[in-house]
Amino acid sequence: MSLAERIEQWIAAQIEVAGVSGAVVGLSGGIDSAVVAGLCARALGPDNVLGVIMPAHSLPTDAADARLVAEAWGIEHPTIDLSGVVDTLMAILPEGTQLANANVKPRLRMIVLYYMANTLGRAVVGTGNRSELMVGYSTKYGDSGVDLLPLAGVYKHQVYEIAREIGVPQTIIDRPPSAGLWEGQTDEAEMGVTYADLDRVLAAMAAGVESGVSP
Repeated sequence: MSLAERIEQWIAAQIEVAGVSGAVVGLSGGIDSAVVAGLCARALGPDNVLGVIMPAHSLPTDAADARLVAEAWGIEHPTIDLSGVVDTLMAILPEGTQLANANVKPRLRMIVLYYMANTLGRAVVGTGNRSELMVGYSTKYGDSGVDLLPLAGVYKHQVYEIAREIGVPQTIIDRPPSAGLWEGQTDEAEMGVTYADLDRVLAAMAAGVESGVSP
């Protein structure tokens, strides 16, 4: 049984234990959400998965890629544009840092995902992977605010392996990983390390190697 198949079984079991009818996934157009949506669709059936596209002053290509993913898996995919909500909130807040401003978006998206999940009687399925979780690369009460994390035990390089196995569109696989926090933002530039190097170090640490490890 492949890693993808094991995760699919886990998703189906967790949804059954939770007593909910399906999954709600935020679709960013990136590889993590593409893989999670695909695994959920395969595990639960496309009709039981909702992929929510939530642009917030995002690049048009992000929403286009998210739609491409949803259409590939055959899942319903409403678009809820949060740009106006972001503008309204920022207009009444004092001036903040770039990071404080950027984290508003994932926190608003969390609210929308739970609204949809509560309305439909479903679970919010997150897209964080092991590499991100081990270094704390997520927004508290934002993209980390979920019910299930199918990729929690999967390093970023394994996410790409799963993507190829289940048939994620190549344009999604080729995209530089980005949380979409601001224009031009990429995960690797923000962290200051490539995922390939990060995974090597994290895997060594997980294996108990305490010294002599570098990217």
